[in-house]
Amino acid sequence: MNILIVKLSAIGDVIHTLPALNALRTAFPNARITWLVEEAASALVIGHPALDRVLVCRRKRWIQDWKRGSRKAILAEIAAFIRDLRDTRYDVILDFQALLKGAVWIALSRGKRKVGFDRGMAHMEHSYWFLNERIPPISMEVHALERNLHMLEPLGIRETAVVYRLPITAGHRRTIERLLTAGSGGEGPLVCINPVAKWETKLWLADRFAAVADQLVDGYRAHVVFTGAGEDGPIIGDIRRRMQAKSLDLSGKTDLMALAALYEKADLVISTDTGPMHLAAAVETPVVALFGPTAPWRTGPYGGQHRVIRMKTACSPCFKRNCDRPSCMQEIDVETVFRAAGDILQASGFPRDPDRHIELSRGGGG
Repeated sequence: MNILIVKLSAIGDVIHTLPALNALRTAFPNARITWLVEEAASALVIGHPALDRVLVCRRKRWIQDWKRGSRKAILAEIAAFIRDLRDTRYDVILDFQALLKGAVWIALSRGKRKVGFDRGMAHMEHSYWFLNERIPPISMEVHALERNLHMLEPLGIRETAVVYRLPITAGHRRTIERLLTAGSGGEGPLVCINPVAKWETKLWLADRFAAVADQLVDGYRAHVVFTGAGEDGPIIGDIRRRMQAKSLDLSGKTDLMALAALYEKADLVISTDTGPMHLAAAVETPVVALFGPTAPWRTGPYGGQHRVIRMKTACSPCFKRNCDRPSCMQEIDVETVFRAAGDILQASGFPRDPDRHIELSRGGGG
């Protein structure tokens, strides 16, 4: 049996599809399973133990190179990619993307059953036109991970177990050990803070991140590590300059699976609503997630061990990338985040240091 999973991006969306992949492997242990993914999220599936093959679509790079004038080479690469896509006739193709960018490849692929949600799902861009087996739509208020598991019901799979099995290697773990050894840290828990996001409306204030970080060092002797991409350096640098305590900046120093290895080692991750937040949840590290314009019941960190901070302002969730006054994030205060982090740390066996003074009103948020 040949199965093709179509889930191109983004990082969080691909992570939410991994439990469906593992459920497929459990149900069909002898199947040949292929995943079609874009470059940015490909590290999540390349080398995954439940997969036999990964097809990497370089769509964004093709667009960039096309604009630069490298059109002959790009056309040749796209033609080769289509040949790879069509070299197998799949028994089942599963459209987890539900967007036109995925539907194009589904239309070009060879498959007996092309399965996905029927019209009625938000933002699906008529992708159901390219399917020959349509599942009745379900509410977008159901968490994305559960919606993906629901996609398997036409195959007779009604799985409830949530298993990710990220392809983290010993090399990734050695990289993290080396980076942590090179940086000075506290004696207590390892706390990672991911303060960045692609949407401006998802960002929290720098002085409040700094205040929470200082209080974790003061109250729990935490080793605070900031994470992000290379271009996030200025934002993280601004936060660290506002801190009194020492911290470590690993932004731009890890690839995706090394970041997963870091979060796997951490005792707590504090994050905005972004891909790394889901990465932490996938390695079963407790997360304090800051939510404003988006809906945590749809795409929050999955699992009961996490804490979502959301102020429930009248306009939230609005799903807007830009806002003149993002009160949904600005109203989140330092004390609320610190106490949520402290609750998780204490439940994990890290008592608060009674001899250290915590000034909860610091940072403009308490």
